[in-house]
Amino acid sequence: MKLEHVAINVNEPAKLAQWLADNLGMRIVSAATASPYAHFLADEAGSMIELYDNPIAPVPNYSEVDPYNLHFAFSSNDIEADWQRLIDAGATAVGTVNPTPAGDKLAFLRTPWNEPIQLVQRNKPLV
Repeated sequence: MKLEHVAINVNEPAKLAQWLADNLGMRIVSAATASPYAHFLADEAGSMIELYDNPIAPVPNYSEVDPYNLHFAFSSNDIEADWQRLIDAGATAVGTVNPTPAGDKLAFLRTPWNEPIQLVQRNKPLV
């Protein structure tokens, strides 16, 4: 088996999907225009995220969710430039770019709708 997608319930799936496509290199592969407005986005390797606004469950208040508990991580070749570019595109920084003992660099941000994302610049790719 392989992972097909990870889903997250959000308030503005169409807007968030477009923001991720515009700013993080995702591509929208499916966009529903009726409730629950499911949008599937894929990266260049085919990994997918599903964004939807499903009334069956309340949308969490992502501004209160610690990014260490939940985040979508995106790889970066120039984390400082990408971090600033995302802030300029409406993201909010959660701290600064931080190095790890392994030589990686990590940074947390929130989308304009408060979902937590992370940028990762690996010293050595994991896969």
